[in-house]
Amino acid sequence: MKKIDLIFEPEPSLDHIEVRVRAAAKDDDVAQLMERIRARETERMTVMDETGAFQIIDVSGIISISVEGKQAKVVTETGRYTVRQALQTLEERLEKGRFVRISRYEIVNLDKVLKYDFTLGGTLRLELSNGTETWASRRNIPSIRKKLTKEE
Repeated sequence: MKKIDLIFEPEPSLDHIEVRVRAAAKDDDVAQLMERIRARETERMTVMDETGAFQIIDVSGIISISVEGKQAKVVTETGRYTVRQALQTLEERLEKGRFVRISRYEIVNLDKVLKYDFTLGGTLRLELSNGTETWASRRNIPSIRKKLTKEE
């Protein structure tokens, strides 16, 4: 990789972090750097624990996210949390190869799927690393099958 100069420029009018990558051309090094920065954005998530305190969790530890009422419940290896974002917003933010929508109300981390069964009736049962069992809706099964069997 080429030499990288990091320069911080304060900009009080911004309410977010803006990263500009400047180089002579967009080559492989630049593309890799941009992808690593983009991937970093999805590695952590701010959630609320059962006391209402905010916590920062690693996305890689998420087992599933489901809608309960007007909130999304995030299940990790270490506990259950709440996040006030729409499931669609969370789905767009999460890594596409790792997370998949299995129904209108649930997203699962494919890295946390221990077993799956395609039944004769055309349904899909998933057993997750925390011992829970969930079912995929029929309309999502073709895309889930591709991801589980790595056909993409």
